[in-house]
Amino acid sequence: MSIKVLYFASLREDIGRASDLIEDTGQTGSLTIAQLWIKATGRNTIPDELLVALNQEYTDIQASVKDGDEVAFFPPVTGG
Repeated sequence: MSIKVLYFASLREDIGRASDLIEDTGQTGSLTIAQLWIKATGRNTIPDELLVALNQEYTDIQASVKDGDEVAFFPPVTGG
């Protein structure tokens, strides 16, 4: 299984890289985006209000990923 993971804005700065390619996730079943976050970042906590896109469509962290998917993580958007 190969999944492209992208980090944007302050997440990219905090993690120290713009992307990862996760190969061979070691999962026998489906892998959720929440599980992917932990595997890709090595962090057991998911930031509050984390925005997630799966193949360029917003989704939630419980969505399942499959081989060839692209997952993008965004910090919460603020502004006025």
